Amino acid sequence: LGVPLHAVTQEQRRVAKAINFGIIYGMGPFGLAQRLYISNTMARAAIDRYFERYSGVKSFIDSAVEKARRLGYTETLLGRKRAVPELQSRNRNMRQFGERLAVNTPIQGTAADFIKKAMIDVDQVLREKGLKTAMLLQVHDELLFEVPRDELEVARDLIKEKMEGVWPLRVPLT
Repeated sequence: LGVPLHAVTQEQRRVAKAINFGIIYGMGPFGLAQRLYISNTMARAAIDRYFERYSGVKSFIDSAVEKARRLGYTETLLGRKRAVPELQSRNRNMRQFGERLAVNTPIQGTAADFIKKAMIDVDQVLREKGLKTAMLLQVHDELLFEVPRDELEVARDLIKEKMEGVWPLRVPLT
């Protein structure tokens, strides 16, 4: 939105998140306009500005759809595959749904793979160290633990290490 980070309001953050996640998950100008209560013209301009600034995102989207069309499936970074037969549909809405799946699966599917692997890695290290800390719940990309007070520091450090190191990436997970 062209606002310095320190000056961003809650409303601007909400708008930016709607644009960012909407685009990545295949929302067009009409959907964005409805979500933000703006005109289609303003929504189209926001999407165009986004792709001008983040041209790599547009390349990723186009590449993901083209690859899924060619192979008939899309996959996560860890190699889990999802068939996308919708891309071959004669129905335009179904094809567009397939395009969204082709883009969404590598992102959200990879995140799901990461959290599952982190859960396994964390459980293993807690057992190896003989800790009483218990993993209770997973919500999206978060894990909730019950931790005895005397284990708090060691458990926190082990959990953080395993979650942040779940997979080698160029951009660190924190």
